[in-house]
Amino acid sequence: MEFGFWIYPLLFATGLVAGLADSIAGGGGLIALPMLLTLGLPVPAALGTNKFQSMCGTFSASRHYVRRGLIDFRACRVGLVATFIGALTGVLTVQRIDSQVLARLIPWLLALIFVYTVFRPKVGEQDHPPRMRNDAFYTIFGFGLGFYDGFFGPGAGLFWTILLIVVQGQNFAKATGYTKVMNFVSNLVSVAVFAYAGVIHYGAGIAMGLGQVIGARLGSGLVLKKGAGFVRPVFLVVVGLMLIRLLWVNYHR
Repeated sequence: MEFGFWIYPLLFATGLVAGLADSIAGGGGLIALPMLLTLGLPVPAALGTNKFQSMCGTFSASRHYVRRGLIDFRACRVGLVATFIGALTGVLTVQRIDSQVLARLIPWLLALIFVYTVFRPKVGEQDHPPRMRNDAFYTIFGFGLGFYDGFFGPGAGLFWTILLIVVQGQNFAKATGYTKVMNFVSNLVSVAVFAYAGVIHYGAGIAMGLGQVIGARLGSGLVLKKGAGFVRPVFLVVVGLMLIRLLWVNYHR
């Protein structure tokens, strides 16, 4: 599918906004995927291209968080492996199982996250002692959320962030950094499978990916500069918007 020249600046701008939002609180796909579908890409190509551009953004954000010393790879190495295996399992499973049941369940999980965050205004403001050992946490949730991201995807970053805060006691800023690293791993696996299937529009993906890189760099810089107090309201806005969109898509007649 060929796009007119004027479409590519629009895709770049979309990627920039998606990367900015995603690097702060997650949910960049809420912006990017509808744009790709609106432009007429078939669903498999839109999904593959969305993962490609998202991978660019998560790489950029992860790199920035790592360079600023926010990520301890010794602490999350088990999670990297578990997420890789889970994402590979998920992206292969989605070809065999109908994801509609999951699509109808996720909005209610997002609603629980939203309500919990609203009524716990201090959550994520500062670090607290973890409730699980690192290896156990990253094995269970690395595989589970990796599988989910490969199988379905919407809200994976939001789930990572809230679990890192609630279970591991991280503040919003640190949880956002670790979330981007895990998202990059699951995106990389998905992109490899979509590329093998030949369903990535590389022109659109590169245009959006360039925007993602810049947006993610700006967003991660804001997180590190302004801290948890800045991330929390953005997180709530993203969760609320994603909740509304998924309820509309899955329950509107």
